[in-house]
Amino acid sequence: MLTDDAVRNFYHGKKVVVTGAGGFIGHHLAKELAACGAQVRALVKYNSQSDIGLLSKIDPELLKQIAIEFGDVRDLRMMEKLIKSSEVVFHLAALIGIPYSYVAPGEYVSVNISGTLNILEAVKREGAGRCIVTSTSETYGSAQYAPMDEVHPLQAQSPYAATKIAADQLALSYYRSFNTPVGVIRPFNTFGPGQSLRAVIPTIVVQMLRKSPSIRIGSTFPVRDFNYVADTVAGFLRMGCADNIEGNVINIASGRGVTIGEVYELAKKLIGYQGRMICEEERIRPDKSEVVKLIGKASLAKELLGWSSKVPFEQGLEKVIECFRDNPNQHNLSRYTV
Repeated sequence: MLTDDAVRNFYHGKKVVVTGAGGFIGHHLAKELAACGAQVRALVKYNSQSDIGLLSKIDPELLKQIAIEFGDVRDLRMMEKLIKSSEVVFHLAALIGIPYSYVAPGEYVSVNISGTLNILEAVKREGAGRCIVTSTSETYGSAQYAPMDEVHPLQAQSPYAATKIAADQLALSYYRSFNTPVGVIRPFNTFGPGQSLRAVIPTIVVQMLRKSPSIRIGSTFPVRDFNYVADTVAGFLRMGCADNIEGNVINIASGRGVTIGEVYELAKKLIGYQGRMICEEERIRPDKSEVVKLIGKASLAKELLGWSSKVPFEQGLEKVIECFRDNPNQHNLSRYTV
């Protein structure tokens, strides 16, 4: 069974690529890899401001160990150059906002499907040691049974989920067709420091810390399996070095369901918020698109990776509150952005 020391030792000196490294999970993963002594190449979507996203939040000394590359996963030739000589590739680059997928589904097809195809093709051509493709619990749709294991039926209830199902199946097809060393990691709802206000927990917390007279959120009844980001990253690290993960889909989940209403009540208690809650229509998904329940089963992660969640939801929520408490006014709450 993999120990934490064995995981750290595995990555020391390894050539590792992280796509989507400027994002929420991506920057936490890049940071941990650098702390392990890995040679990290971090792909950030090209922009004319040279904005490295959340990588800017990493300790400067660790950041020096990360080679930042600007580009786009939709460029196959660049992905081949990025991945050349790499030993592990973590593919996280994706469009992830569900509401925006209703507005621009074509972009999701382009980035999430074509982008993943380019990564897989580059891994195959360049002979990378292993590729971990990032999935999402949204691929399951509303639970037909709970907890949901990896053989639970897939059901796309948003264009976003449809593109992630396609990307997952492409990854598995490359393993079956070409013996490409690829596995699929399927995290349930990750939260923690650095997450954007697109996500429900930061939205609730920041509004409460700003002492807004009313908290504006969407539906309160959906059930989610929330996982603290340190646990999710630990799953990625183990997925990258464990034996016999190729061709597998592996859930990263706590096995505990929490409603959005319960998140609100617990945050209210921890912060001492005295206002009220308003459910705004524009924040609510279309009826048939709402995923009512997501509770994951992670027995395969325990068996193959030696992984299980360690941070209880309440403790993780306290960490998020502390992260935002110092400067809640730095976030723009003037309008809801999909």
